[in-house]
Amino acid sequence: MQLQRTGFATRLGAYKPATQLSKKPLVEGRLIRMVGLTLEAEGLQVPVGSRCLVINNDGYQAVEVEAEVMGFSGEKVFLMPIGNLTGIAPGARVVPVAGTDRMPMGMSMLGRILDGAGRPLDGKGRIEAEEWVQMEGQAINPLQRHPISEPLDVGIRSINGLLTVGRGQRIGLFAGTGVGKSVLLGMMTRFTQADIVIVGLIGERGREVKEFIEDILGEEDLKRAIVVASPADDAPLMRLRAAMYCTRIAEYFRDKNYNVLLLMDSLTRYAQAQREIALAIGEPPATKGYPPSVFAKLPKLVERAGNAEQGGGSITAFYTVLSEGDDQQDPIADAARGVLDGHFVLSRDLAQEGHYPAIDISASVSRVMPQVVSAEHLSAAQRFKQLWTRYQQSRDLISVGAYVAGGDKDTDMAIERYPHMSAYLRQGLRETETMEKSTQHLLAVVNPAAVG
Repeated sequence: MQLQRTGFATRLGAYKPATQLSKKPLVEGRLIRMVGLTLEAEGLQVPVGSRCLVINNDGYQAVEVEAEVMGFSGEKVFLMPIGNLTGIAPGARVVPVAGTDRMPMGMSMLGRILDGAGRPLDGKGRIEAEEWVQMEGQAINPLQRHPISEPLDVGIRSINGLLTVGRGQRIGLFAGTGVGKSVLLGMMTRFTQADIVIVGLIGERGREVKEFIEDILGEEDLKRAIVVASPADDAPLMRLRAAMYCTRIAEYFRDKNYNVLLLMDSLTRYAQAQREIALAIGEPPATKGYPPSVFAKLPKLVERAGNAEQGGGSITAFYTVLSEGDDQQDPIADAARGVLDGHFVLSRDLAQEGHYPAIDISASVSRVMPQVVSAEHLSAAQRFKQLWTRYQQSRDLISVGAYVAGGDKDTDMAIERYPHMSAYLRQGLRETETMEKSTQHLLAVVNPAAVG
């Protein structure tokens, strides 16, 4: 028997028989083994990436679990479940499912909170699908993409002035735990000039999902946003799908000529989900326990963001990257830096001083900033970083009174302007500053005489 889904992202088990999937009909198989998270079945002739239902009916209870084909070896097919496997027994039927590579899309998704399979989590009822699209978006010819040529106002002074973001850029927020990543994402959600905001909460604690939506995002800002949440206790395949789903939603609205802001927290949890899957099906680890497929999937996901062709929409994406033990040489952090268009490093030392947002300006860079700001703006930003770094280098001497004024011209100016630079980098949670004001403020900090 072959099955296919009905309705909009209905519950598991809501399928109906398919009359014809292909010229060569698929046949169901039997579950023969379960090792860890991996299911092994025989009798199936299905391609990698297709979906199946694992159905167990022992006369006491009927259990249905959706699973995805991850690989095969000879006559054995390896599947990874999406749901809980409780109740599944040896010999359970494994039935191919038709039409599962298509996902529902539409404007009715705005203001809603969904899981990785597109099912509503907010209790507001079903969503009407305007279109059904392939989960895998169509790749854009890199020579046809519109170049990043205009700045994007994110409402955060230090980013607007010193790390200017271009519309269609892909940025990584690198940090350890508890230094304000979620707060910074919430600020960008509220203040960024974008038509639609897509938020992906991948592998985070379930408590943080509710807190982000109610306390950081807020009811008003949720109206133009779509939240895809897959907490840490979800199956690894569900977490993987959630990241792909929110990216596909962003692609859908970009193709409708909208300017989209994509916020994904976090790229590291996405990589860890793929690591769990790859190790479970027998792929050998390569770097710190991460198999090669992890590093192949990162650019495949990230490259889907960016500008469309000339005259189309855009996806400006921010991905949080967790640095284990604040180690910026973590393999995922290192791989992410190579495929992103810039990185903002959040400093634990700054966070402990109550300095928010805790962006380490010296260690952060926006690779497209020279293309989207004026020469005067770029020069002022470089001068600010120079003075800020000079002060940090001499901080110990200054704090103990060992530095003698007049010893170095730049250090003298850094000491004089430090209170103004520190104030420039700090910003309240509900405070916003436009790109124009951020630039004027920057010029005043670096060269007050010229502005005056």
